[in-house]
Amino acid sequence: MTVRSVPELSATQKSELSELFGEYVNLDKRDRHYYNHDIGALPPLVKKVMGNTDPAAVVKIRTEEDAVKLLEFANRYKIPVVPRAGASSGYGGVIPTKGGIVADVTLLNKIISIDPEGQKAVVQSGLIWEKLERKLKEEGLSVRAIPSSAPSSTIGGWLAQSGAGYGSYEFGWGYESMEKARVVLPNGKIRDFSGPELKKLIGTMGTTGIITEIALNVQKLEERKAVSSSFPDASAMKTAIETIRKNNIPLWSISFLNPEWADMKNKSPQKLHSGKVVDKHRPVLPVAYVCTFMYPASRDVSGLNEAIENAGGTILPEEIAKHETEEWFKSMKVKRLGPSFIPAEILVPFEKMDRVFEEIEKRIKLPVLTEGMVISDGNVVLLCFMRHSERSLLFNTAFALSLSILKIAEENGGRAYSSGLFFASKKKSVFGDRLSEVEALRKEFDPNGIMNPETLEGKGLLNTAVSLGSSFEPMGRIVGNMSGIGKVSFKDEKEIPADIAELAYSCSQCGYCVSECDQYYGRNWESQSPRGKWFFIKEYLAGREKLDQRQTNTFLACTTCQMCDARCELDMPIEHAWMTMRGKLVDEEKKMTFPPFEIMAASLLKERNIWANLSKDRDKWIPDDIRAKMKDKAEYAYFAGCTASFVEKDVAIGAVRMLDDAGVEFTGLGDKEACCGIPMLVAGKWDVFETIMRMNISNMKKRGVKTVITSCPACWLMWHTVYPQWAEKLGIEYGFETKHYSEILVERLDVLKPKFKVPLNKVVAWHDSCHLGRAGGEIYDPPRELLKAIPGIQFKELEHNREKAHCCGSVVSLIAEPPVAYKLGGMRLQEAVDVNADIIAALCPCCTVQFRVAAEKNNINIESQDLGALVARSLGYDIPDTTNYALQSWAPFEKMIDLLQPENMTDLMVELLPQMMAAMPAPLQAMMKMVKYVPGMDAMMKPMMPIMMPMLMPSVMPKVMPDMLKAVERRVPMPDYMRELLPDLMPKAMDNLMPNMLPEIIPLLTPRMIEYIKTH
Repeated sequence: MTVRSVPELSATQKSELSELFGEYVNLDKRDRHYYNHDIGALPPLVKKVMGNTDPAAVVKIRTEEDAVKLLEFANRYKIPVVPRAGASSGYGGVIPTKGGIVADVTLLNKIISIDPEGQKAVVQSGLIWEKLERKLKEEGLSVRAIPSSAPSSTIGGWLAQSGAGYGSYEFGWGYESMEKARVVLPNGKIRDFSGPELKKLIGTMGTTGIITEIALNVQKLEERKAVSSSFPDASAMKTAIETIRKNNIPLWSISFLNPEWADMKNKSPQKLHSGKVVDKHRPVLPVAYVCTFMYPASRDVSGLNEAIENAGGTILPEEIAKHETEEWFKSMKVKRLGPSFIPAEILVPFEKMDRVFEEIEKRIKLPVLTEGMVISDGNVVLLCFMRHSERSLLFNTAFALSLSILKIAEENGGRAYSSGLFFASKKKSVFGDRLSEVEALRKEFDPNGIMNPETLEGKGLLNTAVSLGSSFEPMGRIVGNMSGIGKVSFKDEKEIPADIAELAYSCSQCGYCVSECDQYYGRNWESQSPRGKWFFIKEYLAGREKLDQRQTNTFLACTTCQMCDARCELDMPIEHAWMTMRGKLVDEEKKMTFPPFEIMAASLLKERNIWANLSKDRDKWIPDDIRAKMKDKAEYAYFAGCTASFVEKDVAIGAVRMLDDAGVEFTGLGDKEACCGIPMLVAGKWDVFETIMRMNISNMKKRGVKTVITSCPACWLMWHTVYPQWAEKLGIEYGFETKHYSEILVERLDVLKPKFKVPLNKVVAWHDSCHLGRAGGEIYDPPRELLKAIPGIQFKELEHNREKAHCCGSVVSLIAEPPVAYKLGGMRLQEAVDVNADIIAALCPCCTVQFRVAAEKNNINIESQDLGALVARSLGYDIPDTTNYALQSWAPFEKMIDLLQPENMTDLMVELLPQMMAAMPAPLQAMMKMVKYVPGMDAMMKPMMPIMMPMLMPSVMPKVMPDMLKAVERRVPMPDYMRELLPDLMPKAMDNLMPNMLPEIIPLLTPRMIEYIKTH
């Protein structure tokens, strides 16, 4: 049976699905749109043939029971279901061509068991290969074979795709290391597949059910070595590999690049960090066939070098082998030179490999980049790409060349690498004898045809197009060969800067950035991931999306942890792009930042801090004895920052105590110190940031400072990286060096260590703050050395540490969506609980606030302490614990953030309706009163409100402000200093907020205003 298309669910179905899955179902139209594609960029003509591929709903599957419930629901209503994991393939295996429900299995990501003795593991299907490998290493184990997309692809996905990768020379296809798979069949029944039956699932792309668990064989962990070599042609490389196979040289993996790929790899942009090149010394590959042979270090691979050289190959320097193995998951880096690629992935017999390369070179006039993997069964996987631009009309005709490459493979005994929607017409050659078994299984357990329909059958017009393309391949090749492009350039377009647009089209959609992005795993939906934001930009430029306030918020919500930059396969400067968008959207286009940032901005401009505190109190934390020693001018200056000055005072006190005990003479800005400005930078309020930055630089120069010492990583990042960049841009003389106190103190540990008096006797887990680590200067060892110097400490690393450390979720998340921040903080705290820590230590005051709040919100019993405070206490100083004060300080901000939501602001304005009505011009009051007496007047008033309110608010707001302040005070309990400042802060914040907030408030306010007029 062919299931019907379901582009939208009925109200009843939506309600039932929401009851079943709660927050793990997404029915939002915009969010659903992000699940309509896979990694491939399709020509516009193919997209038209496919039609609307947006799902009607997305459901996150967390348990096997979830999968059962979903499929029972889908069968009851005959709704299509498309299983989706990493979406790192490009064969149309996860495209919901008939709408329905996307079953996202990425939360099925647990390791059920690892058996070191039996060398086996049982895992959930949504687990990413990279995470499995990391956990196996802890047990002295390793996977047998691993896909080249391991940072994003899943265990279940490799079975459903039928893939080969690194290690396949020894261990074969990925499924050959799998013993058993547990599947929820389309009818909702659960069944295990093992032995010969497992073949019924291989390459079926979710058409046989939802895979939930997989048992696989692993191997003992062993150091691997690699030899890279170059060959003048494919024939010479083939000869070398033939000798290696004949002589049974025990290699683990053989992979290679063709000359075009090697050339592009050399030309690919270098990796930047904060605008500076960080891979200056990457080796240059010879423009030849570059083959890398990998093997366990314990094995005797005698004869390997001889086989290479006798075939005419050249052994390359060790630095190339090292570089190639370090980048074995970054093969798509060359796409930066695309910006788009036309793919063709084929499987060919090894003995015909050189012939295939010869034919491709002879028939295809566009440069073809090829990466290859040799498999144990005597086949070779060739991943071919042709550079192009998906924005060009020629992309449609050039795409025909992928069929030409496939035809070359078929002529030489090969086939398409995989089937799926795009090559459904080739399924007989892909599945072979297994096809009848697969179809029988589907017929038995999916009588309604709900599981991933059309993926193996194909879509009528698309099948016809592929078949015709194959039949008339010579003609298509002629046209395709004339469809090349030269240099692709971008320009500023529709509020998107040219360099951002180029990056959006360069993005390979590989998904490496997704799972480790805290904006994504804090909210769970693809729209919030870096990959999703790049997809949005392309859709917006194509006219299929709107760059509204909601999307502005999505760009703003990035916490700037720079995990995406560290993981990006293409080494794209992702966080820098989002920062650019902040300035473009908020500073230039005057879209709204997150409302609480406006209160902070007003506080900054008046009192130079973000906590709505009094500037005269900024330096009151300084102990009297330290104040007496501080110089008016000095080479060093300690910059405390806002949070350490007003909230986490233990941070600042601990820092100066340590510096003093280490013999460092320093000054400070006292009550003239201003916020470092990072909240305004991430808020997009760059005018305020510039004002604050100029103030700090000027005051620091007056003190004769050469080196600024910070305790806060965000302050460090500003003084070390951002200030000098902005100073150069604005023509300001700079000249400061920046150090974190831990860098200064580890050089003086010989002075400090004898002064430690009080042992800690606690288990302490260490949190690496993003802005000092991955996003900043990769300062990892100094704070660890300082912490470990405390007597009695038991030091523990968290699971995610150093450059892989997860973000605490503070600052942007805490301001934008506190519940998300609490979730992120709770996840990080759980890592500390998992290593049985008594304390989670950090060197960031904002991280410390976040952890203290998150511990309370998540009811996690663990202390959060600052590094400096711990050290200072061990030095014998009485440093008060500020946990309770931090919680009290955060409470009014939490209430204010809640108040500034559109719904709650509407409630506030409803309360102020009497005052608002009285403040309106008399003629307008009279007109509004007519609503009470004139039939139909209320209907006329509704469309008028969006026009009237923005015109009225500038005159009305000042008159109602005294009453608004009282209403705010009733809703937000606040300390005296904040209450004192509020009359100055609130009007300025409202002036900036109202023009942007009114479009969200008016639809909520209008019916209630009409009701008020009718009843009063």
